[in-house]
Amino acid sequence: MPIIINLDKMLQKRNMKSAELAALVGITTANLSILKTGKAKAIRFSTLESICEVLNCQPGDILEYVQKDSKL
Repeated sequence: MPIIINLDKMLQKRNMKSAELAALVGITTANLSILKTGKAKAIRFSTLESICEVLNCQPGDILEYVQKDSKL
């Protein structure tokens, strides 16, 4: 998957647990887990905004694009 979710790294940097972030953002821990593991198909901008606000970070700190090796 070319989009990498670095949410665990941000949580560790902020010394915060997933359950705490989920409560502050207003999403379930199950949905946060789906996002953290990269299984989410999409994320609402409002959710991303809330996560960035709580973690005091930029979207690029959480989401990373890694180009796949192309076989032409």
